[in-house]
Amino acid sequence: MLKLKTSMLAAALTLALTTLAAATPAPHSTGTAGLNPIMKPTPASIAAARAAADARISPVPVAVDLPVLSVQQIVDRNTTARGGLQAWQRVGSMSLIGRLDAGKTRTDGGQVAVVSKQERAKAKAEMRKALQVGKPLAQAPKVIQLPFQMDLKRPSMTRLEIPFQGEMAVQVYDGANGWKLRPYLGRHEVEPFSQDELKSAASQQELDGPLFNYPAKGTSVALEGGELVDGRSAYKLKLVLKNGDERHLWIDAQTFLDVKIDSVPRRMDGKLRTVVTYFRDYKPVEGLLVAHRLETGVEGLAGTQNIFIEKVALNPMLGESHFSKPQ
Repeated sequence: MLKLKTSMLAAALTLALTTLAAATPAPHSTGTAGLNPIMKPTPASIAAARAAADARISPVPVAVDLPVLSVQQIVDRNTTARGGLQAWQRVGSMSLIGRLDAGKTRTDGGQVAVVSKQERAKAKAEMRKALQVGKPLAQAPKVIQLPFQMDLKRPSMTRLEIPFQGEMAVQVYDGANGWKLRPYLGRHEVEPFSQDELKSAASQQELDGPLFNYPAKGTSVALEGGELVDGRSAYKLKLVLKNGDERHLWIDAQTFLDVKIDSVPRRMDGKLRTVVTYFRDYKPVEGLLVAHRLETGVEGLAGTQNIFIEKVALNPMLGESHFSKPQ
């Protein structure tokens, strides 16, 4: 299962997938044709953009010059691009249905959806040994996916369900407490969130994302210049949340849609590593624009995981009991 971790929608999905262990054109392009025309690309910046597109996660930042806008001007244009403040304020709940990367298929026809730490360590050791002796590596496994449903309700309630081998993995957060049920790990009892999971859940943003009404949410926003994201220029914003946590959010300088966000660094392999999520494939949903693919990865680690959203329902009837401790 996905083992990564970051608008309430993005944070809820990535947090949920972590604790479970596991129209409108998209505002990205990985080729030079996607370079924003308002910047002046140089051969060096084009090469850097291509390298960034290849690296995907936390590439070396490439600064760009952008038209001077205030934070409020960027926020206002972002709000308009996503459908408008009033339209989002009318959304009190949301259901997302789709697929998520959840493991690998083996070349021998079998499949692995959940891999233990011991198995991963063994696989890494075998890979290092194969490289040392010049032995060809086995064919890369293909990604397999699982269906999911994520229900969200203001201010910060979430429920995630993932069917797996005839059982249902569940994660719920009621705004103050969280619980998880992970039968795929052989755990058939409901467990409470850890302190780290509670902290991450509490830092989630509301349905409409981190910039809408950000002063009322206790968030401060500062502009930190411009950078290339997938070969396009974007405004880089620094967000300091109410609890003091820092985030960085990149806003496309042409579409003014969210294109990238980072989250609290996670300790992996003995190092604190930055986790980054890219927002892709924006589509209209009842007048709003919603990213239908979220791609998440960890700095310094190969590979990314994708969340594909296939259906979005606005304002479904979700009672508070739906977000209580699973029975």
